[in-house]
Amino acid sequence: MVSSHSLTHLLVVLCFLCFLCFLCVHPSAAAGNDTAPAACVATSLGKCHDKAASLRLKLIAIVTILVASFLGVCLPLFSRSVPVLRPDRDFFFVVKAFASGVILATGYMHVLPDSFENLTSPCLPEDPWAKFPFTAFIAMLSAVFTLMVDSLMLSFHSRKAAGAAIADHESQGHGVAPHVHGGMPQLDVESKAGKKATLLRNRIIAQVLEMGIIVHSVVIGLSMGASNNPCTIRPLVAALCFHQFFEGMGLGGCILQAEYGTKMKSILAFFFSTTTPFGIALGIGLSNVYRDNSPTALIVVGVLNASSAGLLNYMALVDLLAADFMGPKLQGSVRLQMWAFLAVLLGAGGMSLMAKWA
Repeated sequence: MVSSHSLTHLLVVLCFLCFLCFLCVHPSAAAGNDTAPAACVATSLGKCHDKAASLRLKLIAIVTILVASFLGVCLPLFSRSVPVLRPDRDFFFVVKAFASGVILATGYMHVLPDSFENLTSPCLPEDPWAKFPFTAFIAMLSAVFTLMVDSLMLSFHSRKAAGAAIADHESQGHGVAPHVHGGMPQLDVESKAGKKATLLRNRIIAQVLEMGIIVHSVVIGLSMGASNNPCTIRPLVAALCFHQFFEGMGLGGCILQAEYGTKMKSILAFFFSTTTPFGIALGIGLSNVYRDNSPTALIVVGVLNASSAGLLNYMALVDLLAADFMGPKLQGSVRLQMWAFLAVLLGAGGMSLMAKWA
């Protein structure tokens, strides 16, 4: 049931993104009568414009990013072949902390600034875009909405698991019901029902994180594919390979902890690996009509980036870092905590450094 819902959610997100991409290239946004300040039109081509060289770089990017994404997301999934990467090993938590730092820096250092740049562009009307911080507002709402979805899904599954535990307890003829606090039965994390609730929690994290990553991956790919500026594409290829590899490791760790079957693991890995190349291919196909400085494109991409930034920042801090650092594994070892802290700083620092070129 959970696997079917996961696949449905991913398909809905992709269809929604395709619709938004259509809005970006709709004639009303791409037509020549689109009003924009002269300075905006003058800088639309950039200092470096070479369509043939850009196309070669974009084709290289599709292959290299696809390989980097696939290797990153699949590496944790082959933990049976690499025992050191099993979820119960210390090294797994250190690697996951590094990947979580990469995801955190992606939200703060890449996606959020891009949204600020889009929604404060001189190509947009000053009223209302220059008079209100829409990026920060949308990112805040996105984080709160993610919290709401996270909480409601967890509450629903926890109550369902608790109800099953009570029914099982009563069917065995015990006279004392499980402890109830605040109107909700408390589950022993070591019990069968408690382990099931933890598993469902891990699956929620994997699903929400995958959806957030898909959103910003398609947007990044679309922007690269529509660009004809090799001066910006060249460093972006290397940065995206680094980003996709370690972001994939973080997602792969979540998928591993969700204990999905082979089919669902393959589906989630496929979606993650192909979304950025799909965005690049889509951008190449639309490069003749897509204008990244048109008002509609700026608003759509800016809103998507802000929403993605809020989601990624929440997931990185709450569901990945806080969940691990406050969990029994790291709390039981100060030495492991220090290594994990160092890994977070290295991951976030490396990804932040990439903002210099991309």
